[in-house]
Amino acid sequence: MKNTALITGSYGGLGTCFVNIHADKGGDLILVGRSQKKLDAQAAEVIEKYHVTAHTIAVDLSLPEAAQHIYDICREKGWLPEIIINNAGFGGQGDFARERTMAQDMSMIAVNIETPTRLLKLFLPDMIDRGSGRVLNVSSTAAIMPGPLQAVYYATKAYVTSWSNALWRELQGTGVTVTALMPGAMNTGFARAGGLTETKMFSNTVEPLKVAEDGYNGMMKGELNVISGLPGWQKPFMSMAPMLPKKTMLNFVYNQQNPNSANWIF
Repeated sequence: MKNTALITGSYGGLGTCFVNIHADKGGDLILVGRSQKKLDAQAAEVIEKYHVTAHTIAVDLSLPEAAQHIYDICREKGWLPEIIINNAGFGGQGDFARERTMAQDMSMIAVNIETPTRLLKLFLPDMIDRGSGRVLNVSSTAAIMPGPLQAVYYATKAYVTSWSNALWRELQGTGVTVTALMPGAMNTGFARAGGLTETKMFSNTVEPLKVAEDGYNGMMKGELNVISGLPGWQKPFMSMAPMLPKKTMLNFVYNQQNPNSANWIF
């Protein structure tokens, strides 16, 4: 296998874009997701279209043993990823105390935080020993602020960005880099799965391909953060957010994520 990329959540909207971008450059793939049927179909498609090697690992990324399972299979098979894209993740709208269940939010923390952390704890030492490697952790523009009605999701993405940035500095001089991709609202299955399609936040979404291209290219350059795919009001809001009073910002984000909110005011 050559220039191999391990991509979690490979058959989702953004994940599919990453797979196609990497395969189009002649890179081999390790596709990771929960459904073996979907992984097999994706592998067959990229092998036929791009003439690359594509292996699959079916695993539930919410399980604490998921990362070790992925790592053990790669070691056993001799699959050595030069690139890791921690793309899998999900959100979910609702009041933390009254609407979101314990299982929903603990699973989100596991997929968005725990498994990516465990994966890099396992794979990074090998990359450092080889003196090369690229990592892309998919975060979100949600990382820059708290997110009422998506309290846990926003917090997980704040972790991903902070953790990625710290690793970027720790890895200087090793030949390995870690980049955080911070997309805005995209037209993928994320909004549908999270119950967000009726919110103002997702009323003006962007297509994921350009976001994936920006993230992939930024990763290959070893950039710290890549912000991409900001539709409409998100562009000025990203610039204004650090200067806004915290309570004003919280009210605005709450209204954007409340499907029953009737206005756009702060």
